[in-house]
This record gives sequence, structure tokens and C-alpha cells, in this order.
Amino acid sequence: MTLKDSFGRKIEYLRISVTDKCNFRCRYCMPAEGIELKPRDQILSFEDITRIVRAAARLGIWKIRLTGGEPMVRRDIEVLVGMISEVPGVRELSMTTNGSLLTPERAAELKEAGLDRVNISIDTISPERFREITGVGELEPVLAGADAAAEAGLLPVKINMVITENSSREEVEEMKKYCNEKGFILQTIKEFSLYSREEELPFSFDRPQPCDRCNKLRLTADGFFKPCLFSDLEIPVDMDDIEKSIIEAVRKKPLRGTACYNRSMRQIGG
Repeated sequence: MTLKDSFGRKIEYLRISVTDKCNFRCRYCMPAEGIELKPRDQILSFEDITRIVRAAARLGIWKIRLTGGEPMVRRDIEVLVGMISEVPGVRELSMTTNGSLLTPERAAELKEAGLDRVNISIDTISPERFREITGVGELEPVLAGADAAAEAGLLPVKINMVITENSSREEVEEMKKYCNEKGFILQTIKEFSLYSREEELPFSFDRPQPCDRCNKLRLTADGFFKPCLFSDLEIPVDMDDIEKSIIEAVRKKPLRGTACYNRSMRQIGG
């Protein structure tokens, strides 16, 4: 089956936030005032997430990405990976992580469970700048996590580098050198606000997917479909008729979003 929105875009990609918790406090993701975490009983269970993925796959969605918060803080995330990887129709299963908890043992477990690859968020390879950006993070375990992912075969390893007004050309060049040496793929991402899409930065970055080719839905950790990152529009998942909820979310997907005020990036998963 092919799932298309009202503008003819084929919807094949579901990004799933498995938790709103994170062990970092990156300033572009975490509001200065912090966020109120959802109670545990409001967070989707592994069984519910898998049921949603099964429904999505029946409708033609074949690409799944696990996000957070930080997905690796969700206990037994390897179990969820295994459950999703067995869903008929899922052809690609990936994860976006900060890499700090990606030990060689856990990377191997994720690969064995069925994870195909990872994107690891690293905005600088300067330990001091890294601590400044993340608030509490240490660079060394993150770099070790990237190595562990490569060793486990979670390939290709992609590095997500957010470019901010405080980023320097030297930082970008150092990151390019690091990725080239490791065989990683660098993706530079312009810092943006969910409230405004028009920030200007002093140098270039990888252009995001244009809105007219957007092929994704997002599922929040507490069970809402977001048809567009830059919109307050949300559709609650009806666990008695999941396919109907997905079809409604796709039908309501706007051609182009403008702003999102009801959630922070950390609550959506990017």
C-alpha cells in the first residue's frame, strides 16, 4: 500500500520518540526553564509502540527511526529494537543518539537485535566546547560510542553537527577531518527554533529536506502523531483503530509548517 497526503507526498518514514528524558542539557534542545517530564504511565509501552509500527507498516511506512530525548536512557531499549525489527514491512530501523551510553556491549546488542545504523549527535570535538554546549556532557564517551557503533556494524555511522551562531569554521573543519579519518558521514544542521524558521548563520550547512518532499510523521513518547515539526497540530493515537489515526495524521499534514509552540524539541525528538 502507498500512503499519500493531500499534496501527493508519499509518507514512508516514522520517527518515534521513545522517551522525553535525556542525560544531556543541550541549550538548543532543552528550554532554559527545563521541561516537565511526562509520568511513566503516560509514556507508550514497548508493546504499544510495536502495535503502532505494525499498523504503520501495513499502510506502507517502512523506515523507522528511534529518537528521544535520548533513546538509550529508556530501559531495555534493545528489547524494543528487537520487537520492531520483526515487524513485516519494516526495511530500515535506525536510531539518533548522543552516543554517551553506546558502549561496545550495548552497540553489539542493538545490532544483534536488528538495529541497522545510528546517527550520533556531536557538535564539536573540543572537550571544553562540548561541555559548554551539552551542559553536563563529556566528549570522550561520546567519541567512544561512535567507535563502538562502527565496530558493531551499525553502518553508516552519521554524525549530526548542529551549527550555531557560536560555531566557528575551524570547528567544522576539525569535525570534517575527524569524520574523514573515521569513515563517518558528517551532516551539518543549522540551529533552528520551533518558533521561527528564518535564522541566518555565517556559513553554509547541509540543506534540510524541503517541505514539498517531506515523507515523515512523528510519534511522541506520550502517544500523539505530529504531522509536521513546525506545527502545533497533534493527533492522539487511538489504540483501538491505529490505522485510522495514522490516516488522519497524514490527511492533516500541512504543505509547510510555520511554528510549534506546544512542545520543545526534546519532547518531539527532532
